[in-house]
Amino acid sequence: MSSAVCTEERRCLSLLFYRAVRDLKPVWMLEDMRTMLALSPDDEDNSQKTYSPSEALLYAIVHDHQAYAQYLLSHFSEEALVEPGEPFCSCSTPAPHLSLAVRYDRLSILGLILQVAHRLPSSEPPAARSCGRQGDGRTPLHLACELVRPEAVLLLLGSGVSPAVPDDQGFTPLDVLLEPLRDRAQASRERRHCLDTLLMFMPRVHFHLQKALRTEPHRWSGALGHDTLQFLAGFRPATLLLSAMQTVLQQLSPTTFSDSLLQLPIPSSLKPAGLVCGPNDRTL
Repeated sequence: MSSAVCTEERRCLSLLFYRAVRDLKPVWMLEDMRTMLALSPDDEDNSQKTYSPSEALLYAIVHDHQAYAQYLLSHFSEEALVEPGEPFCSCSTPAPHLSLAVRYDRLSILGLILQVAHRLPSSEPPAARSCGRQGDGRTPLHLACELVRPEAVLLLLGSGVSPAVPDDQGFTPLDVLLEPLRDRAQASRERRHCLDTLLMFMPRVHFHLQKALRTEPHRWSGALGHDTLQFLAGFRPATLLLSAMQTVLQQLSPTTFSDSLLQLPIPSSLKPAGLVCGPNDRTL
């Protein structure tokens, strides 16, 4: 069989697998397709290739196939979260999958990934490892703030992701939220929700635009309001309510954050509305 024919067959298999995930076919069928062996004409030894759990998880995220994502994460925890197309190594990270889950707003799968990532051997929280950042140094939390995804911001912060990590230009996720508010009359409800959530996980407020808020406060006063502006600029301490919420959230374990948060007697606006069930309800 010629190389061109083999390549065409592999493309057809890839398209069929992609469509099957898109159509939310049963997990057993998808696994049969994923593990279907095909000769790779590019390898001298004609080694056999299959779709990796990592690549399959990307498909599941894009098409919100929650059952398949759960299966992959429960049966191939490490393999599903390595860099797609790369061999497993000690610096593997779920950041590419996290970023995709944030971009497509797949909250249930995002929660699953964070839960499984905490079980993997590592001394650092998921999505906070240096090798997991994007080419410009941006983290999944930067992306969640750029796209204004309040629930994703909450899940990432609750899992232990630092809100103070800057990108290559020195901008933190807080800067990403504040920059579009320059000279705005008011902030959208979603952006304000993201901002309030970030502050609950920032006992010490330090960010790139802080100097600008001090020297040109009028440019943010309309969107932030006087009290918030004064706090962000460092002119006054956090309110008693904010300090209390920071203390409460610091007591929640990142490994059970979603469940613990849902059980807290706090306003529902602070809870991830996209989560239908907590981690203990999932068969992982």
